Amino acid sequence: MITALIFLVILVVLVLIHEFGHFIVAKKSGVLVEEFGFGFPPRIFGKKFGETLYSINLIPLGGFVKLYGEEYHEGEKKRPDAKSIPKHRAFVNKSPLQKTMIITAGVVMNFILGWVILSFLFTQGVPTPAGVVVTSVQDNTPATEAGLLVGDRIISITQENKTIEIVSSEDLIGSAKTFADQPTILQIERTGKVFSVDITPRSNPPKGEGSFGIVIEQKVELVKHPWYTAPYFGFIEAASMIKMIAVEILKIPAQFFTKQSTSVEFTGPVGIAKIIGEARKFGIVALLQITAVLSLNLAVINILPFPALDGGRQVFIFYEWITGKKTNQNLEHYLNLAGIILLLTLSAVITIFDIQKYWG
Repeated sequence: MITALIFLVILVVLVLIHEFGHFIVAKKSGVLVEEFGFGFPPRIFGKKFGETLYSINLIPLGGFVKLYGEEYHEGEKKRPDAKSIPKHRAFVNKSPLQKTMIITAGVVMNFILGWVILSFLFTQGVPTPAGVVVTSVQDNTPATEAGLLVGDRIISITQENKTIEIVSSEDLIGSAKTFADQPTILQIERTGKVFSVDITPRSNPPKGEGSFGIVIEQKVELVKHPWYTAPYFGFIEAASMIKMIAVEILKIPAQFFTKQSTSVEFTGPVGIAKIIGEARKFGIVALLQITAVLSLNLAVINILPFPALDGGRQVFIFYEWITGKKTNQNLEHYLNLAGIILLLTLSAVITIFDIQKYWG
């Protein structure tokens, strides 16, 4: 029950911050905002303040901001007071630049939320790789020949003029593959003293031994940053996450034509709730980390050029910007409608798989 409430709070925050971006920029641009809704219809509750209806809807998988003049297509019911509304209040009559600012504002807000959360976490302390330590040395291996001992901290590895600093276990494993069967120099720290040893990582070691013949442990330190530098490190981390998410998502189409693999795993509301439940065991910091990651994921996914998503709508705006011609409103409407149906269907399918995965 508590996990469900936490999930709902996080979902509400992510959706409202995204839609607030569209809402506030539309308002500042002079567009009439007809409705600000959480969830998708049918409507459960609605209250009008000023010229905007604020609503809560039955399907809690997102939200929307309905802009006056957002779509003009055949069969759309006109407002009774349409003639009294100035043309400049209609979204369709705004410049491509203004439309772009309104459409991308949600993505920007999700990035800002992720950035702010990560910046705060940097002030509280972030687990940071702090080196690799040898915990076991196997007999008759390059490690024993080099004289490595339990407790040695590996600082760096050098092959000719190329040196790689060893901060994480991935650094050592990756460099061992890069320099396989090549003489290298390991810089070691032992009981406060730093020295070097010659060692040659193996390309095909016996099973269970690894390239060097050692077992290593990743040391982690809790690094805190002062409030005035935390935003910088938070921004770098948020940008890094955005890049990583985008790269992995872009690998998905490539899988249909190549053997390239991706670590992307689709997860629906049930799967996300399960992840939040696990994060809850580790406290508020873990929940904030999950919220930041989800917000950045939402930013990347929404900017994809897919119908119904912000990126899909931006494609039509770019067309208008480049050609100077208005887009076919009927075509845009039905493509967006098809996109919504496809996304809801995909969400339902993923939810079914999540239920089978966790409780099947």
